[in-house]
Amino acid sequence: MKCPYCGGLESKVIDSRALDEGVRRRRQCLACGARFTTYERVQAHNIFVIKKDERREEFNRDKLSLGIRKACEKRPLPTGAIDKLIDNIEAELYHLGKAEVPSSLIGDLVMEALKKLDHIAYIRFASVYREFADIGDLKQEVDHLAEGGAVTPANQLPLLPSEAVSSSARHQGR
Repeated sequence: MKCPYCGGLESKVIDSRALDEGVRRRRQCLACGARFTTYERVQAHNIFVIKKDERREEFNRDKLSLGIRKACEKRPLPTGAIDKLIDNIEAELYHLGKAEVPSSLIGDLVMEALKKLDHIAYIRFASVYREFADIGDLKQEVDHLAEGGAVTPANQLPLLPSEAVSSSARHQGR
C-alpha cells in the first residue's frame, strides 16, 4: 500500500474492522510513521454499462459518485448518506447478476434513490439525465413531484408551499 504522505511502499496494519461493504484498515507507513485509513471492497465481477449509442463501458463507481455528488452539492444531507446511496445502487447492480446493464437502469436507480433522499438533488439530476428541452419540461417534472404527495425529506423545505399545491389542484380540477 502506497503511503499518501511520503509515497513509501511499505506499511503495517494497525487495526482492521469489518464493514457491511468490505474492510476498513488503519495503516502506519514504515518509512515516515504517518497513519492512514484504507477501505477494501469485494468486486464480484465486472459489469459493463450499455450506453445510449450502444457502446459498452466498464462500470465505474467513481463516475456514478461524481454525478450523484454534483446533484447533491450544497444540500443539507446527513453525513454518509451519499456514500450509502452509492453503495446501495452498486450492490443492486451486482445483485442483478448480469454482465451488462443499460445506462438507463442505472439512471433510474439513481433517480429513485434521490427522490427519497432529497427533492432538489432529484430535480438537479433529472434535469441532466432526462435532458429537459425547455423550462416547461422542468416545470412539468416539479409539478409531478409536488402532486405525488411525496414525503419531504427531513431538513428540506417543500418545493412549493402547501397553499400553492392545493390551489393548483383546485384550478386543475375545473
